[in-house]
Amino acid sequence: MAVVVTIGLQITASRLDEFKRLMKKALPDTRGFSGCISVEVLEHHGVPGGITLLEEWESVEDQVKYINWRTETGMMEKMGSFIEAEPVIVYYDKLET
Repeated sequence: MAVVVTIGLQITASRLDEFKRLMKKALPDTRGFSGCISVEVLEHHGVPGGITLLEEWESVEDQVKYINWRTETGMMEKMGSFIEAEPVIVYYDKLET
């Protein structure tokens, strides 16, 4: 069963454009990672620097493998330099309706 993951981020407003460029550069590798079904970046209306990553994965395990890979490559540390608060990560089971 597929899993949907939301990752809520609060990006330093003065670095938002730089963060968007980083995401645009990084997302092709994310979308090509084993188990990734889709990933989108959403910008909050009325919340400067508010970003949500909307991801769909084949399984939680696939998403965790991806996070571990990004950590090993240093991308998570690089992304962390843009973030003002702890990310809010929520996993959802996708129901077949």
